Amino acid sequence: MKKYILAITAIAITTTVFFSSCTKKIDEAYANPNANVRVPVEQLLPPIISTMAANSAGHGVLNDIRFVGKYVQNFLMAGSGGQYDQMGGTIGASDNAASIWRTHFYDIGQNCVKMIEWAQEEKKWNYAGVGKAIQAWSWLCLSDYHGEVIDVNEAFNPSKLTFTYGTQESVYNHVRQLCYDAINYLNNTGDASTQANLALGDAYFYNGDVNKWKKFVYGVLARSYHHLTNKATYRADSVIFYCDKAITANSDNGTVKFAATGISGNSNFFGPLRGNLGSVAIGTETAIRQSAYIANLMSGLNNAFPGVTDPRAIYLLRTNANGTFRGLTPSAGQNALAINDRPESFWGVPQNVTTPNNTAPGNDNNCRYVFRNSSEFPIMTASEILFIKAEALFRSGNKPGALAAYQTGIDLNFDMLTTTFGANVPAANVITPAIKSGFLTNTTVVPASPASLTLTQIMLQKYIALYIHGILETWVDMRRYHYTDLDENTGQQVYRDFQLPATLFANNNGKAVYRVRPRYNSEYVWNLNELNRIGAGALDYHTKRCWFSEP
Repeated sequence: MKKYILAITAIAITTTVFFSSCTKKIDEAYANPNANVRVPVEQLLPPIISTMAANSAGHGVLNDIRFVGKYVQNFLMAGSGGQYDQMGGTIGASDNAASIWRTHFYDIGQNCVKMIEWAQEEKKWNYAGVGKAIQAWSWLCLSDYHGEVIDVNEAFNPSKLTFTYGTQESVYNHVRQLCYDAINYLNNTGDASTQANLALGDAYFYNGDVNKWKKFVYGVLARSYHHLTNKATYRADSVIFYCDKAITANSDNGTVKFAATGISGNSNFFGPLRGNLGSVAIGTETAIRQSAYIANLMSGLNNAFPGVTDPRAIYLLRTNANGTFRGLTPSAGQNALAINDRPESFWGVPQNVTTPNNTAPGNDNNCRYVFRNSSEFPIMTASEILFIKAEALFRSGNKPGALAAYQTGIDLNFDMLTTTFGANVPAANVITPAIKSGFLTNTTVVPASPASLTLTQIMLQKYIALYIHGILETWVDMRRYHYTDLDENTGQQVYRDFQLPATLFANNNGKAVYRVRPRYNSEYVWNLNELNRIGAGALDYHTKRCWFSEP
């Protein structure tokens, strides 16, 4: 390293001698000798969109979903004694569950800042609007995930080496302003803002359709207002207003698509080619199986929908050697189940006592849902927006409206699964219009009277509709209800039958998890004084409740 630095110094000195009359210094003429300093905005947007799910480096939302999914019991560790199964936080010099931090500040980060800046200069207002939309979405994900984060006014200041943390409330205000800015830019269709040009950079999300991007922005606004249900300032009317302007049809769903040409860089993070679901033989936290909670919820064993077999189960979950849906409980691992009760891996690999692994198959011919190489990955869907609207209407006292939105949310989820995620579903289990109608007319699921609708029904059907792809929003929901809050109308848990792990991680001090600590390889290495100021040096910092979940 010393030789390299000295060599560059020698070149700089030589240049000064021979070109002393030049008006430009070498670092001004060649700001980056390895690449162009300015990149076309059309080339910046594709990797930014890619990292909204997970990019080729393995970062992004999907990477952290592997850990947080255990907090909400979408799935659990196939081996026993999992730290995240026990609602533990990341400890030591580890960056587990820190990809959302890296994605926000690095992968999206200055790339998005520069894209907006250059788009403004080039009068490509649609690129500026898309950039603001992605920033708003990313800030909201970041703060809901970590709680207090780097102050929005300091975050992308390249002159700073350490950063002050701001409040989560300030992030929410910033998110909304970014959304308003995004809408203003997206409404400007003049100058160089053409659909064809935006499609060059937006081929794998909305293909340049600014109207769909605006609906996505309104969805971010709906989320930001709805997350505050515990506060006296909660405005159900604002939530409903933005839901009505957001994504209300599956054709407008915001999904990251993958070319899947046989290389890892353009394939779904959860597909078998990428192999990111780990191996039980290694004992990694990333080797996962479906939980008993979701399996029971969809096979009639949950008290909220007793005896109801959900026809979507075969689309989302895996059966076992007995042909039934069973799942794991926290920390127990798959070996706690009888051999024939152990569910297949999400890639359809059977599990047994002699080969307890999650080895990726050579192709995805037996893979389903978001676990295929080419499966698109939803970031925001119409069914989610309808369930948000249903809860807001319910809270405002409009039970008829809530019931209508609730039923539509279920209907939209059925249609999304059958039209987008129907690959490799056994022919005998394909959902037909008659099957969907039978489910929607089952009064145990959809009550005949609006007066009989409950928060439990709304939240559990939303839980199903967001399975896997919506884990981060599900975690927001479950923390809003503090996991085990009771519904004052029924006197029972809103998340019926959900149980905290019997054994919580030692550092939790008996408390449930509410946030993920900041990324180790930036904050705990370079910004420790500020982390200590906000209490992030405590071993149980991950149990500190987030602002959005409190009154």
